[in-house]
Amino acid sequence: MKIIDLYIIKKYLGTFGFMLGLLTIIILVIDVQAKAPRIESNGFTVTEFLIDFYPYWIVNLIITFMSILVFISVIFFTSKIANNTEIVAIISSGASFHRFARPYFITSGVIAVAALLINHFILPLANIKKNELEPYTYSAKNREEFTGNAEVATQLSKTEYIFIKSYNKKEKRGSGFFYQKFDKNRKLIYQLNAADFYWEKDKKQFLMSNYLEKTFLKNDTEKLAQGNSMTKNFGQTPEELFPDVLLGQNKTTPELIKFINREKEKGNANLNNYLNELYQRTSMPFSVIILTVLGLALASQKKRGGLGMNLAIGIALAFVFVFSFEVLKVVSANKTLSPLVAMWLPNLIFGPLALYLYFKRANQ
Repeated sequence: MKIIDLYIIKKYLGTFGFMLGLLTIIILVIDVQAKAPRIESNGFTVTEFLIDFYPYWIVNLIITFMSILVFISVIFFTSKIANNTEIVAIISSGASFHRFARPYFITSGVIAVAALLINHFILPLANIKKNELEPYTYSAKNREEFTGNAEVATQLSKTEYIFIKSYNKKEKRGSGFFYQKFDKNRKLIYQLNAADFYWEKDKKQFLMSNYLEKTFLKNDTEKLAQGNSMTKNFGQTPEELFPDVLLGQNKTTPELIKFINREKEKGNANLNNYLNELYQRTSMPFSVIILTVLGLALASQKKRGGLGMNLAIGIALAFVFVFSFEVLKVVSANKTLSPLVAMWLPNLIFGPLALYLYFKRANQ
């Protein structure tokens, strides 16, 4: 059986590699053509993006579609060997269906482990590069959220708050800065106003200009201080103080867990987008194994309609699977469903279905 194991593993990886390369080329060409006008209107060239953006974007693309490609690949090559009666010959030689399925489990397990490592440690590093330029591929309205000025309100801790009238995330500067600190009884004890401020990257602190400090003393009096400039350190970078939806993508899993725990300690209850990112990094690789089992069960028996029918069923199920993840992300972000349940629900539905069909096929 070792020869047959190697044969199936080569078929699996060969088909998966071909599908992966073909999809990457097609989507890359379509995406570049669609985004070229926006890229050039923002002062960049397509060549710059092909060097500094798309290599990292492709890593994200591969991980996003990996489980679908595995599913379609398994259905494609398994249907071919089933139609050639190779599976019948293998099982007729005395091998059980479970023994025949072993190389499928081995290969999908290796791909799943690789996907886990990439998701948790490598993909965030690629996303840092990708997300620097991605806003310049958006429409003007959507781009403004990441590169324009906006009002900001954030909670540093259970007793500290920052409000900014106008802040530019790209330049890390703003105007109308307002900071308040309360004691445990919710009584205001300190307040800082500044006309303008910006982040000094080298010194890792904020420089405030035209500031006014108010310290509220126990005898209901105020201590005032003002000046042209002062430095202030809030213990976090601007990206973490004023996070956007892309921040979670840029952090490795240990960094993301640390960030989420810190935000929970601050009292931030709006963390579902980051929790979705955290849980999906594990749930998606597990779907590689689940969809491999499902694809094997669906395609390992010769059917009327052959390869075309199996591919049609596979593509339909693959789109349902991916679409369900995207829908559940929105549902979870709106706090209708917990992120843990939302990101594992497709696996919890497709997993038992895959096992049922697998054992049904094995017992035939």
